[in-house]
Amino acid sequence: MAGRIRSTLSSLAQNWQMTQRVYKTLPLEVAGIFIATAIVVAVPIGLWLNWLTALILAIPMALLAATFWFSRRAMRAAYTQIDGQPGAAAAVIQSLRGGNWLVTPAVAANKNQDIVSRVVGKPGVILISEGPSSRVVHMLANERKRTARWLPEIPIYEIQVGNEEGQVPLIKLQKALNKLPRNLRGGEITEVRRRLDALGNAASSMPIPKGPVPTSTRQVRRQR
Repeated sequence: MAGRIRSTLSSLAQNWQMTQRVYKTLPLEVAGIFIATAIVVAVPIGLWLNWLTALILAIPMALLAATFWFSRRAMRAAYTQIDGQPGAAAAVIQSLRGGNWLVTPAVAANKNQDIVSRVVGKPGVILISEGPSSRVVHMLANERKRTARWLPEIPIYEIQVGNEEGQVPLIKLQKALNKLPRNLRGGEITEVRRRLDALGNAASSMPIPKGPVPTSTRQVRRQR
């Protein structure tokens, strides 16, 4: 039990330090949320009932609100730290819970470290690019043709991850995936992945970030 408590506190401290590097005002934000929530909850209850009951109810609610705010900040900070690194999109998808996403990173790559990763899920096949639109549009088109030869009956979607107009920011990638229609079932997803394995990776040695998103978000969820 003591070891688990130490591990939790250590994870919390690491997340706090990582988040504060991105959000310098984090202590003020968390304290402000705690105080504001405590006041909003305690004052009406204290006036109508009694102040002891108000404190008993206000403190847990304030802690919950402050923790929720911190967890959101921690998640955004984690995305910020890996945004722009080759393979960041694949790392984010691999860290997602649920959805049954099967990720093959870097099925296409170029000398500029622009990459296309392939994701198989309930929507079908999703090709996700990382890099400037002017460079990745042709990579996506080529990979789409190559994939369609093997799976002519499976829907294929394209998502450009980036910060240019028309691209999907890394932090909104999960939302973009969840908006896609559900076309396949569990067994069909596995069969599609098996058929695509023959295509292999164009850049199996491409470095995929192992840092904040795959680990920190899970730690934040556990703390919540």
